[in-house]
Amino acid sequence: MTSEYTPPLDPLAILHEDAEVLLVDKPAGLLSVPGKGPHLADCLLARVQSAFPDALLVHRLDRDTSGVMIFALTPHAQRHLGLQFEKRMTKKTYIARVWGVPEEKTGTVDLPLIVDWPNRPRQKVCHDTGKPAQTDWRVLKDEGETARIRLHPQTGRSHQLRVHMLSLGHPILGDPFYATGPARDFERLMLHSQELRFNHPQGGHSTKIRAPVPF
Repeated sequence: MTSEYTPPLDPLAILHEDAEVLLVDKPAGLLSVPGKGPHLADCLLARVQSAFPDALLVHRLDRDTSGVMIFALTPHAQRHLGLQFEKRMTKKTYIARVWGVPEEKTGTVDLPLIVDWPNRPRQKVCHDTGKPAQTDWRVLKDEGETARIRLHPQTGRSHQLRVHMLSLGHPILGDPFYATGPARDFERLMLHSQELRFNHPQGGHSTKIRAPVPF
């Protein structure tokens, strides 16, 4: 961790609940799962399970990222959803604010990523040993010194969106790992998981859940 862990105390923000799945809006600054040691025990999974004892983990978001997270409420749903994430059947939409404004309005970053071991949990681009990673992006708004971007990750590598935006020369604002200078001087990482599309474990119908962008 880059700083003392002081997670926000926001009440659980439930976006959708039914017999199989629970979707919540994770606040920035809260771990998805417990870290090592009792001081890192508070996390979204623990908070969810205190209210929904049967809730099961399906995926994670970085501590500093906010937005839609889905939990399974049955073992069947966990298997069903886990397979969708593994086979890239889910569709995730993120909103970010970045430093600078890209010259192009849209594009795709296709750069392989691997952990930067001496500086972990930082990740880095490595064409020799990195795992394939692709991100589609589109500029939504030119804000002058900054820009609002829509991101569609095609893969789910750790810190993928953060490193891919950095590779374009446009780090995500407030990023404690990859932003420098004035790009880092924001109260939070400006990255939000806005929407998750998945096939519902009960019946397989396409389902779309959104969380409002807080910045």
